[in-house]
Amino acid sequence: MSILELKNTTKTFGDTIAAHEVSFHIEKGEIFGFIGPNGAGKSTTIRMIIGALTPDSGEIFVDDQPISKDPHYKNKLTYVPGDVNLWGNLTGDEVINFFMKTRGYTNTDRKDELIEKFRLDPKKKCKAYSKGNRQKVALISAFLSNADLLIFDEPTTGLDPLMERSFHEEVIRAKNEGKSILLSSHILSEVEKLADRIAIIRDGQIIETGQLADLRHITRIEYVVQAKGDLETLKSLPFVHEFTQDHDSTHILVDNDKAPEFLEALHPLQPMQLETRPPRLEDIFMRYYEDRSDQS
Repeated sequence: MSILELKNTTKTFGDTIAAHEVSFHIEKGEIFGFIGPNGAGKSTTIRMIIGALTPDSGEIFVDDQPISKDPHYKNKLTYVPGDVNLWGNLTGDEVINFFMKTRGYTNTDRKDELIEKFRLDPKKKCKAYSKGNRQKVALISAFLSNADLLIFDEPTTGLDPLMERSFHEEVIRAKNEGKSILLSSHILSEVEKLADRIAIIRDGQIIETGQLADLRHITRIEYVVQAKGDLETLKSLPFVHEFTQDHDSTHILVDNDKAPEFLEALHPLQPMQLETRPPRLEDIFMRYYEDRSDQS
């Protein structure tokens, strides 16, 4: 069952189409990755979901109810942007307590656990916090909420690698508790590590949605080869890309759906060593934009 569904959601600003017929859904207990570069339409889409923007057309559903007809749907969501603004004269602890009170959450042991885990000094005033510490306050508040859907837009901005790991652990914990997560991030390895499914948005349009394994057809796989024959002869093949040499090995990127043809062409060259490296989400993401540049 879906916790969130967007159907042909469109938003324009003058002549600029920020989101065009965006459609996807998030299942309950699912981590959904939402990726694309700046200006692709991620933040516009998220702002429509949280009610900060009204779609020009299309519909958004939370728990199968259109949000346009449910004034209380926001109680089921919590949202953390990439750049958090807090009340400067309040301490971190006071801000967290405020959000706990608005959500009716009273587990102070859990609050203390998260404060320690994210290494936050809760007694400092927010105006004295760095960007990373402001982010921690918002993340702690989000994980303390009883929301069914957690929405994170570039959530680890300003966090060091140790705190990023803490964030990842808490996302998995939230999922295990049955919550759903919408994770929008430029850190592709983060999405690859956490997400059950992903959507790629470009120029305001969703261009792919699915499990990472289902998107392998649009990427390339890396082969590391040592052979007796001249591997340079493979350069002319239309499905071979980024032919580079490293010490005694040759690195070759091959269209994933052309692996049989590549191996057939490689066989006469008497390969002595062959290693394959599976494609990553970053490869999938960049492939789209490379292809678009080639067409422009």
